[in-house]
Amino acid sequence: MTTWTPSSWRSKPIVQQPAYTDLEKVRAVEQEMAALPPLVFAGEIRSLHDKLAQVSQGEAFLLQGGDCAETFSEFNANKIRDTFKVLLQMAIVMTFAGQSPVVKVGRMAGQFAKPRSSDTETKDGIALPSYRGDIINDIAFTADARTPDPERLLKAYHQAASTLNLLRAFAQGGFADLHQVHRWNLGFVEKSPLGEKYQHLSDQISQTLEFMKACGISSDNTPQISETTLYTSHEALLLGYEEALTRQDSISNDWYDCSAHMLWIGDRTRQPDHAHVEFLRGVKNPIGIKVGPTTRPEDLIQLLDTLNPNNLPGRITLIVRMGAQKIADHFPALLRAVQAEGRNVVWSSDPMHGNTITASSGYKTRSVEAILAEIRAFFEIHQAEGTHAGGVHLEMTGHNVTECIGGAFKITEEGLADQYDTFCDPRLNGEQALELAFLIAETMKAAKGKA
Repeated sequence: MTTWTPSSWRSKPIVQQPAYTDLEKVRAVEQEMAALPPLVFAGEIRSLHDKLAQVSQGEAFLLQGGDCAETFSEFNANKIRDTFKVLLQMAIVMTFAGQSPVVKVGRMAGQFAKPRSSDTETKDGIALPSYRGDIINDIAFTADARTPDPERLLKAYHQAASTLNLLRAFAQGGFADLHQVHRWNLGFVEKSPLGEKYQHLSDQISQTLEFMKACGISSDNTPQISETTLYTSHEALLLGYEEALTRQDSISNDWYDCSAHMLWIGDRTRQPDHAHVEFLRGVKNPIGIKVGPTTRPEDLIQLLDTLNPNNLPGRITLIVRMGAQKIADHFPALLRAVQAEGRNVVWSSDPMHGNTITASSGYKTRSVEAILAEIRAFFEIHQAEGTHAGGVHLEMTGHNVTECIGGAFKITEEGLADQYDTFCDPRLNGEQALELAFLIAETMKAAKGKA
């Protein structure tokens, strides 16, 4: 294997990249970015690595969620706050049910680029480059909008920096207080059509918080009650952006991609001899690998050999995205192969990407029932194999969008048009995400009881 450098990926085959017309301008922007401050820091990344090591040992649970793709036009403080708020609400329910810490990782502050199934999109006989996310081009269907613009790299960097600044303030400034978060959940339970189903768990959390208060444990004297930590993640797709934000740590001399705490490699870019695997093998961030129905056990083991040769716990999260109809046929063989090799990994369920359908109205959507079915199957397979279901990975937003059908509030195919805002894939809204958290909590509690 060749010696790794932050730019060694450039000598490898690469897919899913924009066709820039002005390469000199691209290089100039990347050089400018390389001189900018890192977005996250090596110590934070090591902290996440340690927590994911706990997840891999069954001592914690991973909650990863956020937008399908962040956009420039929808960037505002309320949107960031609302998504963060729902993640907190979900985490408190899962923490209580699973009786273990929940590691919170947002698809935020960098989730701008999207892989596409085709390089071009055709409308009314006109073919233009596909929209690849706001970091590359614009969704408007014009030649100018679809031309990849390297200046967008800088805009994405500055938006990510602002997002991180706000997330850190929310996490440490009292917004994340457990009592406050639980009050939000009580409001959800009261108005949910399935509120009675969730009431028992909600009452138990209330009683626990009251007991802690009676024992003198409060946000006034215990920072863990009023503060939290949210890590960031995104798909490492646009490697020029990632290389520009890669820094060598002055303490360990290791290289870290300081664009996010965690990075993942997608189903379309996990070729072992290609650029994305080459880049990610050299940075010390925790790495996710999307695992789909086409993933073969031998290929997955090869990826683990390349990306985690020392078999470090917490380094690799395998994000399983099969679809509710396929997970039982494809997942067990992969799970057994990884277990047989003694590999330390976090297993996380992505029940979103394998369950995308087109509604009769023409909208791309996902069914809450199918999402829940895949999550349940994921837990059941782990239970049968004696392994640990380590987390969930959701595309979601705190806004009241109508993009996924079903759930307690019964969004119908006809209702998708009410507020279908996504630029890319359909997301769970805040109520659907929280409903899912309560239902996942039941599954976690049942699994805990059988352990």
